[in-house]
Amino acid sequence: MFTGIVEELGEVAAIETLGDASRFRLRGPLVTEGAGHGDSIAVNGVCLTVVEFGDGEFTADVMDETLKRSSLGALEVGSRVNLERPMAVCGRLGGHIVQGHVDGTGTVLARTPSENWEIVKIALPADLSKYVVEKGSITVDGVSLTVVEAAADYFTISLIPTTLALTTLGIKQPGDPVNLEVDVIAKYVERLLGASHGGTDK
Repeated sequence: MFTGIVEELGEVAAIETLGDASRFRLRGPLVTEGAGHGDSIAVNGVCLTVVEFGDGEFTADVMDETLKRSSLGALEVGSRVNLERPMAVCGRLGGHIVQGHVDGTGTVLARTPSENWEIVKIALPADLSKYVVEKGSITVDGVSLTVVEAAADYFTISLIPTTLALTTLGIKQPGDPVNLEVDVIAKYVERLLGASHGGTDK
């Protein structure tokens, strides 16, 4: 489990194509401290498993399913990425409950700078719209954020200077894809309500 509080702005060091999968080598000296084979690290909000590690880098195999459901397939060597280690049981839940299981991708539509923050407008897939509410939580490229405006086909977020400086959201431009993970609690509630009424809403 993650919290959506990005620990490090990392970088894609290499990408190897393996048929219908890819092996990513990522640079992240902080998140690799104490890392071990099989550990989880969130990359732009996608939970990946560490295959190899050393010298401040780690490799992870990314299956075709993950490439299809996330924006990781659009990464190139040199791309910056948001990195986060799993939450320690004794730690504080600084963001919200994040699984690292991407629900879909959105597209940056516009950026509106202000004196001390920036509003970013992001296209919202139709099947995720019902889970996004004003003042609710959403994860964008692994960053836990509060929804400012929730419309049928888009939402907006307000980014403080720290988020702009320390995550990839500071450099995303209109047209760029982003990974989205909605609040898992909303999905569980929907499923339970569907079951109680004789349905199995997905």
